[in-house]
Amino acid sequence: MSERVSVILVNWNGRAHLERCLSGLRRQNYGNYEVVLVDNASQDGSVAFVRERFPEVRVLESGTNIGFPAANNLGIAATSGDYVATLNVDTEAEPGWLAALVAGMSAVPHVGMCASKMLFLHAPEQINSTGIAVDRAGVAWDRDGGRRDDEAGQEAGEVFGPCAGAALYRREMLAEIGGWDGDFFYLYEDVDLAWRARLTGWRAWYCPEARVYHVHAGAGTEGSPFKHYLLARNRIWTIIKDYPWPQVAQYAPAMVLYDLSAITYRLWRDHDTAALRGRLAGYASLPRLWPRRREIQRRRVVDWAELARHLAPLAMPRAVWQRYAHLPRKRTT
Repeated sequence: MSERVSVILVNWNGRAHLERCLSGLRRQNYGNYEVVLVDNASQDGSVAFVRERFPEVRVLESGTNIGFPAANNLGIAATSGDYVATLNVDTEAEPGWLAALVAGMSAVPHVGMCASKMLFLHAPEQINSTGIAVDRAGVAWDRDGGRRDDEAGQEAGEVFGPCAGAALYRREMLAEIGGWDGDFFYLYEDVDLAWRARLTGWRAWYCPEARVYHVHAGAGTEGSPFKHYLLARNRIWTIIKDYPWPQVAQYAPAMVLYDLSAITYRLWRDHDTAALRGRLAGYASLPRLWPRRREIQRRRVVDWAELARHLAPLAMPRAVWQRYAHLPRKRTT
């Protein structure tokens, strides 16, 4: 019998995307799965729409907006599938998406997470993500982002981790590492999860046949001070919690250079202090996060040489910014 998959959608005022997303899930050619929508107190009629139009979908209402990772934890606790798939509501999955991800779980030993090929809905010839890439300064971005579908991401293989916008996770792995860190609220939560999984020996596999079309920032946060704040804070949190010692000291100068460049750029281009405030909030959390770091590093079983195989080399600031040049510049508050 095929493994059971629990597909979890986290929704916050995503009514405009739900018809396309849930219709795509209905068309999956993998038979053994369920769909659970965790609604973060939407005010746009999302819940009523899903219950009327897609009665097979189980709806969990959180009561307040608890963010993406905490809502995923809520969905995981309410399901029992062997695998847990996370899918953004502003996506449309091809019929073979789930089947390709499940197949990826047995591609090589000890795979605990699988990454999809995410393409932009408005430009399906362009890649949004083929997984998470991380460099040695702890900077994360969408692997192959902005490249053409026909020139990149053609081969299956190991990646640092999957983008949680369209990913599959082994429930056993999630239980072992403690699930998602709900404090992140949004952004970098999948990077943190991938770090913790890799430190304990789990691997991530990229599945090019698992294709999904993504609106990207369908919640309207792209370019906003709120997003800049969370990106800055959550990156610092991830380094504090997950980056091994003594390598974190070795690469600290590069980390500081990146931070100073990012802060200067945001102040100059947008007159926006969010990147600065986010980093200050991140470092201010050090005393609270230190016990978590000690526990995460205590459970580490992988040496630096193995981790480094999956980290990108350091890049000059201009090359770092080019990783995001293909993303929309919309600015909202």
